[in-house]
Amino acid sequence: MTSPNASSTSLGLGARLFVGLQYLLPQRALSTAMFWLTQRHWPGLIHWIIRVYVRLFGVDLAEAAEPDPRAYSSFNAFFTRPLRAGARPLPSRDSAIACPVDGRVSQAGAVDNGRLIQAKGQSYSLETLLGGDQALATEFRDGLFATLYLAPADYHRIHMPTTGRLRQTLLIPGRLFSVNPTTAAAVPGLFARNERAVCIFDTNAGPMALVLVGAIFVGSIETVWSGRLTPPRVQRLQVVSAGDSSDDKRPTLERGDELGRFNMGSTVILLLPRGRARWEPSLQPGAVVRYGETIGQWGAPAERSGGSAGAVTS
Repeated sequence: MTSPNASSTSLGLGARLFVGLQYLLPQRALSTAMFWLTQRHWPGLIHWIIRVYVRLFGVDLAEAAEPDPRAYSSFNAFFTRPLRAGARPLPSRDSAIACPVDGRVSQAGAVDNGRLIQAKGQSYSLETLLGGDQALATEFRDGLFATLYLAPADYHRIHMPTTGRLRQTLLIPGRLFSVNPTTAAAVPGLFARNERAVCIFDTNAGPMALVLVGAIFVGSIETVWSGRLTPPRVQRLQVVSAGDSSDDKRPTLERGDELGRFNMGSTVILLLPRGRARWEPSLQPGAVVRYGETIGQWGAPAERSGGSAGAVTS
């Protein structure tokens, strides 16, 4: 069993215990139990839990299509609540790349020699993230990545950053560590170790990937074309083809269309090919982002300089 590396020694005692405990917990059993619980229809108890959750995490229900916590039949219905119409306008420029989720930027920059920054002093392999598919990794080598963390208070549906046609979905087995900043700073290769769904799209500007990373207590991951992908938990790598390049039945999603959702929170990693796009300078670690806002632009990137959003930062 791999244990937390030396980078975790900079964390406080409480944080180290929190991370260390995750190596011992029955991650899959707990996540399966959470999925079952969030689907229950127990009106009195569920409505009380939702009210407590809203107060505890500061959830803004004014943005929801249904702002009344008593209207939700289960905790999962509340957690995956849709936004009200017009809550998040999309960019007006066709070249703009829209943020796919509400959340916070964990890291953003360039894939450097096949590696992505996870946290200060830590990186992980692009090829491993993509399930060991060397050919697929080559399509994003030296491209751009953005790791976006969804906190408990956030809206938990995932949307298309740009128009694209689905090529395939990879379901990759793995652990179910928490993906919060504390764990990301301490568990080596976290995002390439956890269970995940990799959605590959072909766009007018080249390939695009969205990696939906599972985590402890993430009851399930869903996509609009396949429905629920997990549970059951992924036991081996699965390639879910969307048909060959001439198959008109492959789904095409427009920019802003819903792609999927987390039934409980997690992380999305957006991958773009080399030389086709640039991130906005504001896309820096720690920045709060909202679905629909502009996080980048398609087109040849400007010259990179130290500390820019187009370069890997730590």
